[in-house]
Amino acid sequence: MNMNTTIVIGAGPAGLTAAYELQKLGSKSVILEADHQVGGISKTVNFKGNRFDIGGHRFFSKVPYINQVWDEILEEDFLVCERLSRILYKEHFFDYPLKPLNALAGLGVQESIHVIFSYVAVKFSSQRKRRDTNFEEWVISRFGYKLYEIFFKTYTEKVWGIPCSSISSDWASQRIKNFSLKEAIINAFSNTGKNKNGEVITTIIEQFKYPRLGPGMMWEHCQRALAKQNNPTLMGERVTTINHRNNKVLDVVCRNEAGEETTYSGEHFISSMPLREMILALRPLPPNNVVEAARKLHYRDYLTVVLTVNREEVFPDNWIYIHTPKVKLGRIQNYKNWSREMVSNPKNTTLGLEYFLWEKDEEWEWADDRLIEMGIRECTEIGLIRPDEVVEGTVVRVKKAYPVYDLNYTTYLKTIESYLEGFENLQTVGRNGLHRYNNQDHSMLTGIYAARNILGANHHIWSVNTEKDYHEEGKLEQTPSGGRLVPIPKFN
Repeated sequence: MNMNTTIVIGAGPAGLTAAYELQKLGSKSVILEADHQVGGISKTVNFKGNRFDIGGHRFFSKVPYINQVWDEILEEDFLVCERLSRILYKEHFFDYPLKPLNALAGLGVQESIHVIFSYVAVKFSSQRKRRDTNFEEWVISRFGYKLYEIFFKTYTEKVWGIPCSSISSDWASQRIKNFSLKEAIINAFSNTGKNKNGEVITTIIEQFKYPRLGPGMMWEHCQRALAKQNNPTLMGERVTTINHRNNKVLDVVCRNEAGEETTYSGEHFISSMPLREMILALRPLPPNNVVEAARKLHYRDYLTVVLTVNREEVFPDNWIYIHTPKVKLGRIQNYKNWSREMVSNPKNTTLGLEYFLWEKDEEWEWADDRLIEMGIRECTEIGLIRPDEVVEGTVVRVKKAYPVYDLNYTTYLKTIESYLEGFENLQTVGRNGLHRYNNQDHSMLTGIYAARNILGANHHIWSVNTEKDYHEEGKLEQTPSGGRLVPIPKFN
């Protein structure tokens, strides 16, 4: 293998985008993917002609260059979707974002008054003391305790499997961002989708792009474009060992499903594999404090039960949040409402019932038939379908889908980041590579930065998506290879 080649570990959005950017800059890469399908958690699975996602993936970014890359790769295969998502609570659907009349009808006058008084009480007390050290405190300070209890607590604890008081406030500040009860009410009446500073509230974007055959279509196109320029993606190659010496990675060892090992050498290395596993794969192992920090990083696993329902329309939403405590079900995707081409038979609807688990949970080991039965039962219990409407089902499990933001995760990351900064030719990117719950566009941006760093830039990848909010400036930067001018987003 050409020693000038960059070895990219992982064919998700971050890894493939890094390889794509390297290709644009005239540099070669080889992508190593443990799965047999590209896209990571942005892949699209095809089951008997019905396509479904691992969660829903909106294509919306405030970074102009990310939108440019999407359009370059997918060209004419984008759809423009109208967002509709609601919350199911106490057998009533609540519009999201908030619409006062809808909320009043669902909660009733008495509970609505309780919500307002709870919010006012918190705002007065927060003027004296406001800590925001965990998710629970952060949300209560902006929405009041009652609204937190109704619309945040149950669902969040389903997703993460730990109390809201044990989740870092970073999760709220990065995901909910510039949104509050006050902003929700103002937006409900003004319908601008912007806060008082004129910034788009990304939590409530009402329109987005979507590939007509699901997000995996984007990354399959990207893989083919790379292959045409001799930048191959090698499937079924799981990295087990990363050999290094004198602050440089020398090579990586992969094992395929047959147990055969192959060694890949290169000049530069970009990794999007889970940070914990990457640290533990290094040989020699890092110092004890780094190894211990890595071992304390946790990941939430994901399982989706996909049901094909013999009904043309089940509900109008793209997805629904299930806040009902009596079921384990956390969220339901309606793939047909993302793109009609996701369903092979137009008389049917395909639903994705999302469960958030730990790999150690008993449900993780259940047979598919038992999980499908649970999905049908819970979907029936909340009143969405009848059991006799289900034509068939399947199950997809994804390990380490979500990096967990516990109260101490930033301490562990600082230790790991400090150690990795000593490497001359190793960069980590993406959601799992940085242990950060990045959106797809953030993950892509880390890949772009890594590629440009190899060509001589000096982007600090770990700073992406660490701010409470971010903005971009229309700066142009000349690529070190003398390539064309491209817009570079600048983060504070």
